[in-house]
Amino acid sequence: MALIVHKYGGTSMGSTDRIRNVAKRVAKWVRAGHQMVVVPSAMSGETNRLLGLAKELAPGQVTPEVMREMDMIAATGEQVSVGLLAIALQAEGVASVSYTGWQVPVRTDSSYTKARIESIDDARVREDLAAGKVVVIAGFQGIDEEQNITTLGRGGSDTSAVAIAAAMKADECLIYTDVDGVYTTDPRIVPEARRMNRISFEEMLEMASLGSKILQIRSVEFAGKYRVPLRVLSSFTPWDIDIHEEAASGTLITFEEDENMEQAIVSGIAFSRDEAKVTLLGVPDKPGIAFQILGPVAEANIDVDVIIQNVSNDGKTDFSFTVHRNDYARAMELLQQKVGPATNAGQVLGDPKICKVSIVGIGMRSHVGVASKMFRALSEEGINIQMISTSEIKTSVVIDEKYMELAVRALHKAFDLDQAAISA
Repeated sequence: MALIVHKYGGTSMGSTDRIRNVAKRVAKWVRAGHQMVVVPSAMSGETNRLLGLAKELAPGQVTPEVMREMDMIAATGEQVSVGLLAIALQAEGVASVSYTGWQVPVRTDSSYTKARIESIDDARVREDLAAGKVVVIAGFQGIDEEQNITTLGRGGSDTSAVAIAAAMKADECLIYTDVDGVYTTDPRIVPEARRMNRISFEEMLEMASLGSKILQIRSVEFAGKYRVPLRVLSSFTPWDIDIHEEAASGTLITFEEDENMEQAIVSGIAFSRDEAKVTLLGVPDKPGIAFQILGPVAEANIDVDVIIQNVSNDGKTDFSFTVHRNDYARAMELLQQKVGPATNAGQVLGDPKICKVSIVGIGMRSHVGVASKMFRALSEEGINIQMISTSEIKTSVVIDEKYMELAVRALHKAFDLDQAAISA
């Protein structure tokens, strides 16, 4: 008997019929002799609906008080899902019980709308498992030390599931979604994109951080830190197939590199539309200027990605960085009203219509000329590169948003990702 964690996305929970299918799938695993913990997302579109109501009442307000209430509201979507799934399991003859994140409890910090998990008390869950029950836990949410409900940010149910699997030392965590695994890129943009049978943890971490929507980056970080076996599968495969056949499908995220994995120089193309660029022109080129600029940005809980500082000219330099588009307005306000004047910047410029496109592959460690091949492919399509960022296994470029799909298709073809089945 193994302890298995299942996570189901919003599309998988999108209707009562789909919830019944989830219940049948979970019941199959129970009848095969496994202990089961299930972490469902809110029903498809529900979180957007709830937050939309809040934003109608408080347009543009991002005070801590408003953000707290946003979390209170958003957390109810998952509460509905766990209750419905528990009822569906009971209708299948499977003993089950549902819990919200605060009932477990999942302890987090107080960063409303993007809280981080600090600890999980699994005693209550283990008692129910020992009693033969399936435990259904609301993803995406927790509770801080002041007993306030918090949420983990978009895709937070992935993080909840992997964190619970790590805390309970589960044998495997299966992430069920509306796609049957991790692809070389988004098939909606490149129809020739291919599903990978396996991908290394490092590659998946880069893909998630660079815009791949399959898994939230923090869930991959948890999996890597605690060595949680992780697999991405489709919830739309027939629920009644053999569990061994089901477990072997999808994409396995592995911690071991093999010979096949090393053959792929580039394994995938990631992209993110949700980018914005801000630039401070004519700041003093002196020690500590980067901290003077980025320190206040970090204090405002705004994540920074690609950073470029130009060569000094007459003691002045230009400093650019990218942020998530949702943080663009706050970042610009902060730079214009506080950081710019404090650093004697000549001007603050912003561009919310950019995107980031990246190539990822562990084979890049041992092959030269990969970046130049990328730049040549983009040049041949007349795409100008605004910023570049690299690491051992990825190269990212910031370009005009209107060229994103063209860039993805060109790079997918340039690195022959549509030529053969990808095993790594």
